[in-house]
Amino acid sequence: MSNIVLIGGSYGIGRAIAEAQAAKGHAVWVASRSMDDPITGVDHIHFDALSESPDFTHFPSEIDALLYCPGSINLRPFGSLKEDAFRKDMEINFFSMVRTVQGLLSHVKNASSPSIVLFSTVAVQTGLPFHTSIAAAKGAVEGFTRALAAEMAPKVRVNCIAPSLTDTPLASKLTANEKSKDASAQRHPLKRIGTAEDIANAADFLINDTSSWMTGQVLHVDGGMGSVQI
Repeated sequence: MSNIVLIGGSYGIGRAIAEAQAAKGHAVWVASRSMDDPITGVDHIHFDALSESPDFTHFPSEIDALLYCPGSINLRPFGSLKEDAFRKDMEINFFSMVRTVQGLLSHVKNASSPSIVLFSTVAVQTGLPFHTSIAAAKGAVEGFTRALAAEMAPKVRVNCIAPSLTDTPLASKLTANEKSKDASAQRHPLKRIGTAEDIANAADFLINDTSSWMTGQVLHVDGGMGSVQI
């Protein structure tokens, strides 16, 4: 049994990961500001990742897998984006992640074969209109992933998942009706948008010993959007 900690996990991708790992019998903690719908077998830690001084006192002393799930989808034309929008995207996607990983790194190092999993977006590799802010923030996450993987090897593996559009509450504005959902699906070579379970399966692989010879990687789970044109 492993100790698995998700920063953010009350809904969407994080929740799917938490449910899957709890079903496997692992000890799972979700650290978030609230959890209105508790998950069976999952402990909740009240935690504000956006705080400049996060409280790390309630986390397990050994963390086998640490996943940072908070994110944002801020899609607007570059000309209408103020500098503050870029700062907000960097704060939730990058700086809060940095504070969290630093604060819990000693807990991760206490485990025998630990793994850190972060999240990016297909828009870093593939230029997409209206994605300048989020692509910039997630691009920082990808660079961080590779650099930290190099620094932490061989003790801690650090990898990243880069999804395309996934059917979660965070993406609800883009999947609000069947017409918009189908239009988004048709832009992907596999002709559908992702599910939270698609990403949870990738996360399971990265925190599992089956990926024990992988670190510093960005795993694209994107319906072919990032690499295939048809």
